[in-house]
Formats: sequence, C-alpha cells, structure tokens
Amino acid sequence: MKLNDIIDRIKLPFRKEKELFSSLYGILGFYPRNIEYYKQALMHKSIKKRNDKGKPLNNERLEFLGDAILDAAVGYIVYRHYEGKREGFLTNTRSKLVSRETLGKLASEMGLGSLLVSATHSNSHNSYVEGNAFEALVGAIYLDRGYEACLAFFEKQILGKYIDIDKVAFKEVNFKSKLLEWSQKNRVRLEFKMLKQKTDENGSPIFSFQVMLEGMEGEKGSGYSKKEAQQRASKDTLQRLKREPQFIDSIFAAKTERTKMEEVPAMAVPDTEQEENFIIEQEESRKEDTPASESKESREDDFDLSDLSVKPKEKTREDIIAEAEAAAFAEG
Repeated sequence: MKLNDIIDRIKLPFRKEKELFSSLYGILGFYPRNIEYYKQALMHKSIKKRNDKGKPLNNERLEFLGDAILDAAVGYIVYRHYEGKREGFLTNTRSKLVSRETLGKLASEMGLGSLLVSATHSNSHNSYVEGNAFEALVGAIYLDRGYEACLAFFEKQILGKYIDIDKVAFKEVNFKSKLLEWSQKNRVRLEFKMLKQKTDENGSPIFSFQVMLEGMEGEKGSGYSKKEAQQRASKDTLQRLKREPQFIDSIFAAKTERTKMEEVPAMAVPDTEQEENFIIEQEESRKEDTPASESKESREDDFDLSDLSVKPKEKTREDIIAEAEAAAFAEG
C-alpha cells in the first residue's frame, strides 16, 4: 500500500468527524463539547452495534431522556408564552409541539435524516425514525451542556426558525374526529361514556368521559367542557391503539362476537313443502256428494242472506177490500 493511501485512510475519520461537527453546528447553533453523545443520538438500532461490554449501542436510551427533557422545556416555554391560559390549552399546545408528527417534520426540515446512521432507509418510516432521532439529540444536548442549553436550543433554533408557536397553538387537532373516522372505517362501535360531572374550587364544571369501543374500555379524559374531555379521551385512546396491538385484537374480537349475534335469524325459515290442495272442487260433484238427510244448518258452505229473509204473505181479495174501506174511513 502506498504512503499516500495510508495517509488518506488516517485522515478519513478526522474528515468525517469534522463534517459532523460542521453539520451539527448548523442544527444546534453551537459546537458539541463531547461528540460521542451526538454520534450515539444519530445511531439507529437497526445497525445492531455493541459497545466493549457487549451492550447495544444506539439512540434508544437518549431518546427516552430527550423525550422527558423536551416535555419539560416545551412545557415551560408554552407556560411562559401564554399567561393566563388554562391548563387544558397549555397541555394541548405542548402536545402538538412535541407530537411524533411535528418532530418528524421538524427533523426532516433540519436535515437530521442525512446524519442518521441506519441500516434501513424505508420511506414509510423515515418520519418516525427521524422524530426519534430528534428526541435523542435533545438527550445528547442535555448530557453535553445541561438543561438551559436544551431550553435555548428549542427557543432559538426551533421556534425562531422552523415553528410559529401561535399557529401551532391555535390549530385545532380534532382527535375525536380522527377516532370516529377510524371506528367508521373499521365498522367498530364507538361511544363516549360520561363518568361524572363535578365543580372545581372556583365553581367551574369539570366533565369526565371514557371511550368505549365495542364495549371495551378505552382511555378516560377530563376537561372544563364535554368537548375538551372527549378530545383528551380520544387522543389517549388513539395513542393506546398505536402502541398496544392486543387492545386492537380485543376490540375486533368483541366486534366479531357482536356481529355473530346479529346474524342469528330472527324467525325460522319457512317450510318449502306445502300441502298441494290446489284442485278446485266442482259444484255438481259437491251436490252429488252431499247426503239428502244433511240439514241446511249443518251446511255452512250453502249459507247465504236469503236464509235470513221472510217472504211476504200473498193478499186475498177480502184483505184488499178491507184495506180500501179502512183508508176511506181514515180520510173522512
């Protein structure tokens, strides 16, 4: 091997690390102190790398840490930005800012995907994987520079460049509508069961609802309005449907049982073997077959209205003369 080739191979890791430093500076707004945290944050589990002790080396643990730090930092930013707003509004705003969808789009816009070390590059999972890497990156910042650096990163690098917090806050995400759409598409029965209604220390009403899917208990939610409570219950139920395949299985098992019951016939199937008495009996044959001794009263088929009438008695000559005389005297 030539000397120049050896020198190039030695320089290559340094060159790649220099490029990583430069790329991270563009994303973070500062240079890392300990680059190893950031390398691990960009290491997807699919590469199946292990450390010297044989333990998996990937970004899952940093993702867990970053998720917690991100919730705290974004929660504080939203709390400070919206003075006087209720807890429900603040929670919804934070949820939208740190949602998997938001973080995935954010990571893509920042170019985080190009730095991610992964054995797979499926387009259908890029947003999810990149969103996880963003959380891991926050975890790396926390270990490298502390909580204040995480807060400054989100305020200056994210809200200042990529996200309009007010647009996000007032964009309505209708979780109830999304859950309804899912249930209708899968022909699953959905209802919102009201658990209780009470008032807080200020006299404001608080409602609690629980989602029921095919009679199976979903998640619960509370709020200062029925809509808010149902939205929270719907959101948590949707998240549970995503992370618990066994919950979906139990719902569809209940659906199968219900539809099986509905398919039981409501009445017996009619008999196809009918009595064949379609021959019309002739009148003459009926008369011949009827015994002479049989009375009219016993022959219902021969009954008609003439049996109820009385024939008038014919008048004699004497009756006519008598009626004429009586009429003549009556006129006088």
